[in-house]
Amino acid sequence: MALKVDPGASRALSQDRQRTNVSAPGASAQRARHHALLRPNLLIGGVLVSLLILTALLAPLLAAYPPDQIKPAIRLQPPSLAHPFGTDNFGRDMFSRVVYGARIALQMSLLSVLLAAVPGIWMGLLAGYHRGWGEQALSRIMDAWLAFPGLLLAIVLVARLGPSLNTTVLALGVVGIPSFYRLTRGGTISARHALYVEAARSIGVHHSRILLRHILPNLASPLIVLVTLRIGTMLLAAGGLSFIGLGAQPPLPEWGALLAAGRDYLDSAWWLALAPGLAFTLSVMGFNLLGDGLRDALAPDTRIS
Repeated sequence: MALKVDPGASRALSQDRQRTNVSAPGASAQRARHHALLRPNLLIGGVLVSLLILTALLAPLLAAYPPDQIKPAIRLQPPSLAHPFGTDNFGRDMFSRVVYGARIALQMSLLSVLLAAVPGIWMGLLAGYHRGWGEQALSRIMDAWLAFPGLLLAIVLVARLGPSLNTTVLALGVVGIPSFYRLTRGGTISARHALYVEAARSIGVHHSRILLRHILPNLASPLIVLVTLRIGTMLLAAGGLSFIGLGAQPPLPEWGALLAAGRDYLDSAWWLALAPGLAFTLSVMGFNLLGDGLRDALAPDTRIS
């Protein structure tokens, strides 16, 4: 005996299957993004970066002593309850200096990334959208710029302009421009012939509006990841310049300068180098982990398991 199938039920079942097939990719991407948000690298990196930002913001409340207060009577004291990170060769509290150094570290890294990102992204948008001899010439300049060692170029600029906090930020910003240019230019070249760009161009939308309202938002994910990773790189580079005497100058409590001052006391006062070195390690590791986690969260389909 043959079973009769209700035509209405068959159509409903077919529509349900179609809806399931259509929604499956979106649901899969949502599950992948949710899974990426729970990855340990994103959580650990977010916690470390949040601690750094809170330390910089709450430095006056966390530090029990002024960072430049000199007390020769307690010079080179080991870590204790009164001085958790000990004291330096001038009797200054190392905990207070490391805490206030978080402000300088964030200021230098954020400003240098900003100085690199703004011109790099803008030139990348223009070069990728308006192809021609100008774009070719600018790209060759950026290739030569990248071929030159970045830290060496920063050292030359700082040595020429004079060691200070401002010149260090300027030099690191100049060194970082090509990275943002290359990423933005490549993304713009891929997007300039997309359907939404062609549609906007066909209805007479101005080129600048297409770049800022249509192309740039679609490059936000890789740019956010690059900015996060570059902050950690700039933080480490700024500390390296200060370590060799070309960055922030005394008595500013910059972490690289604190490391340079503590290297002469590694045998007798190991805590002078341990505290700023630990701050460097945790901060750079936090930004690197956060950048990797954001890359997984913002582009889950390209994540490598």
